[in-house]
Amino acid sequence: MSQPMIEIRGVKKSFHHNIVLTDISLTVQTGSVTCLIGPSGSGKTTLLRCVNRLETIDAGIILVDGEMVGTERKRNRLVEASPVAIAKSRRATGMVFQRFNLFPHRTVLENIIEGPTLVLKRPKAEVVEEAIALLERVGLRDKADAYPQELSGGQQQRIAIARALAMKPKLILFDEPTSALDPELVGEVLEVMRDLAREGMTMLVVTHELGFAREVSDQVVFMDGGVVVEAGSPQEVLVNPRQERTKGFLSRVLK
Repeated sequence: MSQPMIEIRGVKKSFHHNIVLTDISLTVQTGSVTCLIGPSGSGKTTLLRCVNRLETIDAGIILVDGEMVGTERKRNRLVEASPVAIAKSRRATGMVFQRFNLFPHRTVLENIIEGPTLVLKRPKAEVVEEAIALLERVGLRDKADAYPQELSGGQQQRIAIARALAMKPKLILFDEPTSALDPELVGEVLEVMRDLAREGMTMLVVTHELGFAREVSDQVVFMDGGVVVEAGSPQEVLVNPRQERTKGFLSRVLK
């Protein structure tokens, strides 16, 4: 078996004495899709943000493709990594946010090429060519010169996915990518994510779309109260859950 893309070992996180994550351990295999599900406030988004160090952790370690994220070992001790080292490790991870986070004053094409040209220092002509190909991939080639406010929410989220892909990440983190969308726009975003899954992109997805989780994911993780209550295949967690807390959650959301 290949090296896991994400290894989370004994991670703990608190905000002002409020414990958000309690001793979380989780593995995401390379080329797989893992969906994090659970009630609001269960720690799903915080865990996702810890993976690319948008949040620091209080204890434990996180590895992406075998490299520690946010910490480094010095004299047999784990210490906070330098901002430069954190920024470098973050390049391996794409992030798609709930509310798109596109630059409103830049066109669609400018949004996509900014990271590769400014952060990776790649030639603009080459990056533009790849950006056009990404727009074709998400079905929005004709929107290259549009501004975000001229697009629907579903279109903006597809642009956000293209922007993440432009950095050529090893994995992509999705934080409730469809929760801000009108119901009729959800399908177009999920279809792009299905395509990514078919192509073998490693994805860690916080979602309430249980149909998507059942269809696409290799692993479903149910979280509640800052702990992993249950993890396994979609069949194990969504169809035949073992834990009463999981059964109670599913009975409410699947009504």
